[in-house]
Amino acid sequence: MFEAFEMHKRKTNTAYTLVYSLGEHPYLGFLIEPHVVMLNPNGSLSFTHKRLFSSTSEEFDEILDDTDRRLIRLLDEIEQSHLIKKYHKQNIRPADYFSKIFNPEIYAFLRPKIEARLLQAIALLNGKPFYLMGKEGYPADQPIQIAASPASVLFHFRRNETETRYFPTIKYEGNRIEFMFRNAQIIINEQAWMLLDQVLYHFDQPLEGKKLNPFLQKRYISVPRATERKYFEMFVSGLIEKHHVYAEGFDIKTLTHEAVPVLKNLSADPENNRFELLFEYGPYLFPAVSDTKVTVRMEYNKEDDHYTFYRIRRSRDWERSKLDSLIGKGLKPQDGLFDYLLVDTAVLKNAENAENSGSTENPQIRTALDWLVAHRADLREDGFKIIQENLQTPYFLGKTSLSFQVSEGNDWFDIHAMAHFGEYEVPFLALRDHILSGNRSFALPNGEIAIIPEEWFARYPQLFHFSQNKHELRLKKHHVGLLDELSSFQEVTMERKLENLQSYEGMPDVQPPAGFKGELRAYQQAGFNWFYFLRQYRFGGCLADDMGLGKTIQALALLQKEKELAAEQGKRHYTSLIIMPTSLIYNWQREAEKFVPDLRIFVYTGTGREKDPALFGKYDVIITTYGIARVDADLFQDFYFHYIMLDESQQIKNPSSKSFKMVKGLRSTHRLVLTGTPVENSVADLWPQMTFLNPGLLGSHHFFQQEFVQPIEKKKDEERAARLHALIKPFVLRRTKEQVATELPPKSEQVVYCEMEEEQTAYYERVKSEYRNTILEGLIAAGGERAGGSGSDARNGVGGSAVDSRGDTAGTGADFGATEKTKQSSQIALLQGLSKLRQIANHPAMIDRNYEGSSGKFEQVLQHLDTVLQRGNKVLIFSQFVKQLVLFRQHFEKENIAYAYLDGATTDRAAVVDRFRRDDEVRLFLISIKAGGVGLNLTEADYVFVLDPWWNPAVEQQAIDRAHRIGQRRNVFIYKFISKDTVEEKILALQERKTRIAESLIVTEESFFKSLDLEDIRSLLE
Repeated sequence: MFEAFEMHKRKTNTAYTLVYSLGEHPYLGFLIEPHVVMLNPNGSLSFTHKRLFSSTSEEFDEILDDTDRRLIRLLDEIEQSHLIKKYHKQNIRPADYFSKIFNPEIYAFLRPKIEARLLQAIALLNGKPFYLMGKEGYPADQPIQIAASPASVLFHFRRNETETRYFPTIKYEGNRIEFMFRNAQIIINEQAWMLLDQVLYHFDQPLEGKKLNPFLQKRYISVPRATERKYFEMFVSGLIEKHHVYAEGFDIKTLTHEAVPVLKNLSADPENNRFELLFEYGPYLFPAVSDTKVTVRMEYNKEDDHYTFYRIRRSRDWERSKLDSLIGKGLKPQDGLFDYLLVDTAVLKNAENAENSGSTENPQIRTALDWLVAHRADLREDGFKIIQENLQTPYFLGKTSLSFQVSEGNDWFDIHAMAHFGEYEVPFLALRDHILSGNRSFALPNGEIAIIPEEWFARYPQLFHFSQNKHELRLKKHHVGLLDELSSFQEVTMERKLENLQSYEGMPDVQPPAGFKGELRAYQQAGFNWFYFLRQYRFGGCLADDMGLGKTIQALALLQKEKELAAEQGKRHYTSLIIMPTSLIYNWQREAEKFVPDLRIFVYTGTGREKDPALFGKYDVIITTYGIARVDADLFQDFYFHYIMLDESQQIKNPSSKSFKMVKGLRSTHRLVLTGTPVENSVADLWPQMTFLNPGLLGSHHFFQQEFVQPIEKKKDEERAARLHALIKPFVLRRTKEQVATELPPKSEQVVYCEMEEEQTAYYERVKSEYRNTILEGLIAAGGERAGGSGSDARNGVGGSAVDSRGDTAGTGADFGATEKTKQSSQIALLQGLSKLRQIANHPAMIDRNYEGSSGKFEQVLQHLDTVLQRGNKVLIFSQFVKQLVLFRQHFEKENIAYAYLDGATTDRAAVVDRFRRDDEVRLFLISIKAGGVGLNLTEADYVFVLDPWWNPAVEQQAIDRAHRIGQRRNVFIYKFISKDTVEEKILALQERKTRIAESLIVTEESFFKSLDLEDIRSLLE
């Protein structure tokens, strides 16, 4: 037909026109199609026609207007081939699809989507040629008229002693239409359109076509007496509510009442924040705003066997205004439903901060009772009836507040606090046991039950816990951060310097040491000043600056200043101790020689070291490693140091470790720690470091776990994280490079997605399938929903792994809460599976010596390296897999490309680093993250290649900071290589979803793995 149409068109240059045709598809139901029909010489429609699509409409553009183009695009979407392609996703002939695959479920899914497009199309068809399709597919068989105005439907019910008959009548422009037994057809169901005698009718109210469909070939439906009551309740009530109904044998009455809004507190439990909003119309109560203007209630009088339906007219606008009033006062609909309302704590908190800053009379609203107390007067004035259900004892609904007075002693703060419940004043200490036990109900002298505000339970347990005893509120001065919790109630009187410590922004300048060979940058001077402020009050502090900002330099300047101050005062020199990882010894020596050559430094390492504490007194600074300090703990604990400093202090993050127990036993006047990542694996990392600095600051280890670690990591409790931040804030100084090192050149990061080779992909999918079933079946069988990890690193496993000196995995565990045997097998399978998949994504040769294929990532890295090396740049290449570095090392040796190499087994780190820095021929530096993540200054490189993603983005940043640090003059380019469609991509996605709360403390956290649930693990293995 199409070929004939085209040939006829070319030969005769005959005119043509566009028509729209309504036809019934044998499977999909009624559809509308656009067709081009040739015109006969006399202007009548010929039998030559062609189905028109958007893709073929350009050749007929001269007869199309904008509405036609829009209609054609719209109708393309419901053409059978388009629907099959969109929803079936596989190539298949329509005939095969409908005969072999199509079923009633698919029809039920597709038909509403088709009808939505048909409704849009009919709205655009006004004035367009519209026809009924003939049985043979001719598109212009009979013209169709679209009714100019809507028809109306009246449903009739006639009840007698034996049955109730039910049928509809239809009127159009005041005249009754006979549609029964007249070949009428329902074209669209959800918003009914009916075709009758070549006219398309629609209706003046929402009406489903299925309510008319039974009557196309039937005069009425009969409902016997035996089933009428259920039928009346389930069907007739709804019909009366939405449509016009005429009844004989029962009554329909319309009622109008003055309405009253009702707010019902659903529970006497103060933890239940939910209200129910109702509207009282006479004797009837209805839930909040509905979609109908009328609500129907049915009553049955058994004595005279009579039904009455009451139609209660409701004012939706008035009901909406009452709902808006409640939302404006701080409630919010629950899950989009208007009949249940919750206290919207976020809105209320913002409003109170804006309007009541510093007020002592507006406690934060968190519960339903809190909200009622605050708004009871306004609600009564607005006409609301308030109902509290099931209350045997009256609750106090008056104002509740706290007042504080703080007096300062030599080394403590005394806090005098009173709780106010309306006219009653209660010493805050009387609520101590209630707050610590979580009991919100407090009996007042008049018998009413006062509900202790929820925020008191969130704010003040630490106040009681850190107090000296249960009979008074007294805090040590290093708990100054807790006074932030009181600042919203009144100003706290304390020394001005302590106010500066509480909200540190800057301290008076301290003159740098005369013997310091160099110049402290502005932010380094600020850190130096902060050291001396802490020193004055004998507080310990954590310098947590970004990698590359010179924490070592600031610490050395402090020690040089201490030596000079001792000389000025005629005192003998002080001896200080610095403990660090072995990899940093060389860096500290070099920095000390450069900046503070007058300091007498003794490096206490090596197998032949002299174990005599008297030896320490001859030097200004003793430098040693964590390993040596553990072995010689008794030696160090016999000496009283001036300063003890821990570099990379996250090394003591495990409170049961020998390192922590060793440093806890050391004695000194002052203590400092240096680290770029005080929170490396978990919020729990903070407790050992803060306890070393200021014993008692965070309470006991058990208290810290219960009060902070579990709420923050398991429940993502942001308020608890903010409170922990308030506690540690005075003792942690954190600056980022973006904040202070504005002279640093910019860095640009780019993720390079690599396609795996075909053989590599097959290998990956095979291993993934092997492990996926084993892991998921094990997790489900164990009943576990969470995975967990432990250990000091997460190089090759998930969440943490025991890592050998070269950085490769030695094994770890994850806790799924199942039996020990099931748990361990799930751990092993998960870690082995993920480790293998990550290595295959890099290069299968890492786990299979017999693998002879290539790797997409390996080849793409080499291509990028070739481009960079041609420009003469130097490149740092980081991987957590030593085996991967070996593959590149072998390639460079084969191609005679000079390179430097550093992993955990490298003995002379200094020589390797110097070779890379000084030799222009050595432009590649292969580095394992375990060996080279810290302690290196490699600003000679301006390219950083990150070969595999790390669970902890902070560790990744440390690697990048080897090049992007003070001293770098050129732009730094970072390339992160990710294999597409592998677990590497999903690691990045999980990082984004799982690392939020720790950022509000100090640094990013790696502990997101501990919160992996079954769905997370499933997504990793899909």
